[in-house]
Amino acid sequence: MKTEKETEKKTQTGESVMTDVNTDDAIGAAMRLDFALFLRFAFRELGGQSAYKHNWHIDAIIHQLDRIRDGDNRHLIVTMPPRHLKSRTVSVAWIAWMMGHHPSLSFLCISYGQELAEDHASDCLKLMQSSWYRRVFPSLVLTRRAVADIRTSAGGRRMATSIDGKTTGFGADVIVIDDPMKTQDTMSQPAREKVTRWFDDTLNQRLNDQVNGSIILVMQRLHEGDLAGVLKERAGWHELCLPAIAELDEDVPLTRGRVWHRRAGCALHPARQPLDLLLRRQADNPMVFASQFQQAPVPAIGNIIERAWLQEYDPSTFNLSQGQIVMSMDTASKENPFNDYSVCVTALILGKSIYIIDVFRARLRFHKLKAKTIELARAHGAAVLLIEDASSGTALIDSLRAEDERGVPVPIRRRPEGDKIARAMSASAMIQAGRLFLPLRAHWLGDFTGEILGFPASRHDDQVDALSQLLLWVQEKDMYRTLPNAGPELVTGDGEGRTGDVYEGDPWGA
Repeated sequence: MKTEKETEKKTQTGESVMTDVNTDDAIGAAMRLDFALFLRFAFRELGGQSAYKHNWHIDAIIHQLDRIRDGDNRHLIVTMPPRHLKSRTVSVAWIAWMMGHHPSLSFLCISYGQELAEDHASDCLKLMQSSWYRRVFPSLVLTRRAVADIRTSAGGRRMATSIDGKTTGFGADVIVIDDPMKTQDTMSQPAREKVTRWFDDTLNQRLNDQVNGSIILVMQRLHEGDLAGVLKERAGWHELCLPAIAELDEDVPLTRGRVWHRRAGCALHPARQPLDLLLRRQADNPMVFASQFQQAPVPAIGNIIERAWLQEYDPSTFNLSQGQIVMSMDTASKENPFNDYSVCVTALILGKSIYIIDVFRARLRFHKLKAKTIELARAHGAAVLLIEDASSGTALIDSLRAEDERGVPVPIRRRPEGDKIARAMSASAMIQAGRLFLPLRAHWLGDFTGEILGFPASRHDDQVDALSQLLLWVQEKDMYRTLPNAGPELVTGDGEGRTGDVYEGDPWGA
């Protein structure tokens, strides 16, 4: 129903008169100008289990789409968790909005399967056939309404196909790749290589204009060698990476020149997936969470440490009353307490086994770092406290020794020898021997394993430093541990030693 609103207008004589403004026309004009408003109407048209909830990350996506539209960027990667509206925003609503503005544009939309590609196409067609859409874009006329092949009277087209589908003879101004690989194929190297070959050998040739045409890849990360991982290493590609839980403080550009100041530890869209839910998912399956939710897939084989070397234990049935609790700390530099992390890896040493029971990692100024160290030592009942004698660690050692805090062991200075890689390689032999045990579930597990398996290519190495320091200290203890006095070896007449479980006499005649 059309409603009317009176507005003031000046006549040639300067007198004010009231005119009628059609509200539908005003809203339509606003939707033509503002895709964010159009998206709200599109979501309502398509329906869903819950009402549309706008969030800053949608504006971040729209900002990158605006750059594609304006020609400021031609190659865009959007990586973000599932269920955050990435497909409806890019593959459905944006394409419908763009074709309304430019009916002669051709879009090629590809997913891993034809069914998924046609689901997106069906939603897009539903928008374009709605009455409100036709009022917003009256000049667009559909001449073909097949789900997989929508065409306009101006020669524009939206074609939906799959990785295995045919694209021969079709040229596009914009290519949108939405989830090019099934999650079931994550660990299949042939499947990953097939997608990369398809992109290089087939898809790249489908752009009408190799200079000005655009390609957009929208997906959740599945593997370090997936298509996003391959393309982001190539020149000319820009990635908008939106992890479910922010790992760093970050300024994210938004529409209209705005910036979102995202803080580390904050959920991407709490109204849809709150932080406590995300942390439970992370604890349930750290590997899947690291890739699909954090967009930081953990390599199955690391550069130095391999996943197969890591042992597991069940923390719910583990007895912490035996062995020795050791804390190993790698602290941030004095100059950059908010750029670098301080890390504390806490482990139970039981015989030759090292059980990691906790990992703390945060950016802290010195007074808070000291307070946290005391808190962790008392909470875990630490018997040994190792602190790297460098940067803020030196001051922390001196302060703790001077004050002799109750429940805090006297810190042991650890002066690193060699570089980070050399220390990690020295410690890796103990991991390869199966001596390092990680819990089946822990909120810190995904980040920790991701860093140690990815080192030295990981973005950060502070957790690796703290772990290496711990393992090398245990290694030194092994070397200097006094062996039990078993007495001299019995030497036979042929000069060979004899060993066995049965003692056959005292060679000294006692």
